[in-house]
Parts: sequence; structure tokens; C-alpha cells
Amino acid sequence: MRGTAVGRSNRNQSRIIGWLFIIFAVFMIAAFYFYPMIQALLLSFKSGRGANLHFTGLANYKRLFTDSVFLTAVKNTFLFLIVQVPIMIVLAMFISVLLNDSKLRFKGFFRTAIFLPCVTSLVAYSVVFKYLFGADGLINLALLKMHLIASPIMWISDPFWAKITIIIAITWRWTGYNMIFYLSALQNIDQSIYEAARIDGASSIRQFRSITIPMLKPIILFTSITSTIGTLQLFDEIVNITKGGPGNATLSISQYIYNLSFKYTPDFGYAATVSYTIVAMIIVLSVIQFKAAGDK
Repeated sequence: MRGTAVGRSNRNQSRIIGWLFIIFAVFMIAAFYFYPMIQALLLSFKSGRGANLHFTGLANYKRLFTDSVFLTAVKNTFLFLIVQVPIMIVLAMFISVLLNDSKLRFKGFFRTAIFLPCVTSLVAYSVVFKYLFGADGLINLALLKMHLIASPIMWISDPFWAKITIIIAITWRWTGYNMIFYLSALQNIDQSIYEAARIDGASSIRQFRSITIPMLKPIILFTSITSTIGTLQLFDEIVNITKGGPGNATLSISQYIYNLSFKYTPDFGYAATVSYTIVAMIIVLSVIQFKAAGDK
């Protein structure tokens, strides 16, 4: 009996010590993550200017469906999502396969060079892209020199080309980030599988389709979800390259939230409502991607 009591006392002591290790982290997460999240949800049911807010129920959520600027921001954001994310995922996978080739020389240099954009400042690279794609920027000068265009392309001031510029920018910034995940996964695939496939006469394309893609399935799912979340929260590139223009042609949901809070007459309640639409979109799209992946 005494041994049992001592054992129980030791377990309780170990449990208390364990809680002491994590209690500070739990408190910080609750204070700086969950509490603001709950407050933002409560705020979404209020309306008013500045700090003069009053409860209005679902009025802000009903307003979303009649807000033309919000609907434009959603359309723009989903256009970036549908076009850019698949291009970036395929490009990252393709580059990782090339860089995983044992016969390739200077692999370390190429891997570093492609990953390097990920460690650059979002604001700094956005400003550089703005000047590169300006009417008299380096991109237009190069295209004119090569006689690929007859007159400068209005990359920033034309609605279509402004979208293309944003897509190019975020693809350049994040492709290397996703490439690292694919490269890591490829290096963990047993090479004997490929050797067996080659002995059976499988071509490189067949090996990629039947071995590489199935083995990369968890990473494809992971990068698809994280890229979707990142694109739905797109802000820095829009603000620093096009400022949402021309005429809201590149306005994103995150920039609209910023405008509602700090640029227009402050409407924090409605801004919180728009913020929660991003949460809802992320949840729905993540569930769809998990279902499409087919894994429990």
C-alpha cells in the first residue's frame, strides 16, 4: 500500500512539473491568440465608426453580399489562388525533381539560388518588382531590346497586366519555399523502387507518374493547403506593387480589411466580419483539399 501511495505521489509530482513547463506557453497562446480571435468574432457583430460601436447582430454579414468592393476583392483573390497556386506547385515539384538528379553538378548552388527569394523582405522585393515592371523598367527595356514588343507594356497601370505582375511576383517569392519540401520528400524515397521500375522497362515519365507523384501525395496536400492559406491572406505584394489598382483590379481581401480599418473611416466591426470570411474560406478549401486527397 505504501509503495502504491509513493508511486501515485511521484506521478502527481511529475504531472505538476509537466504543467509548470507548459503553463506559461499555454497562457501566452490563450492571451495572444485565442482571446483576440474571440474578441474579433464578437466585434464582427457590431457596427459603428471608430470606437463608437453598437451591437447589430448579423447586419455586417448581410452587408457582405451587397458590398461590390468586397465581392471584387474576393474575385481577385480567388483568381490569384486558382491561377498562381497550381503553377507554383507544379513548378516547385518540377524543379525539385531536376535538383534531385544525382548527375547534376553544383546542386547546392542551384538549391540556394532558388530558395533565396524566400528569405528576402516582402516589402523590399515588392518594391524591386514595382520598379522592374514599371513602364520604363528593366523588363520592358529587355523586351524592347529583343524586339518581342513594339511598345512598353503597362504592367502596373493596366488591369490585366497588373494581375499578371502580382502572379509573377508571388510565384518568384514562394516557389523555392515549396521546392524545399518536395526535395526533402524526394530524398527520402528509396532509390531501389526506381531501380526496380527501370528494370521493368518503365520510362522516366512513367516513373514520375506512378512512383514520384503517389509518394509525394502528403507533401502535395501540405503545400497546397499552406499556399492556399497564404494566397487568401495576400497583402504585402498588392500594397507595395499596385496598391490594389488600377481601379481595384488587384485589390485583395486582406488589403480591403486594412482599408476598412485604417484607410477609410474606421469600421472595425465590418473589418472583423470580412476577416472571418477568410477563416471560413480557409476551412472550406482545406476540407475540400483533404477530401480530394482521399486520405483519412
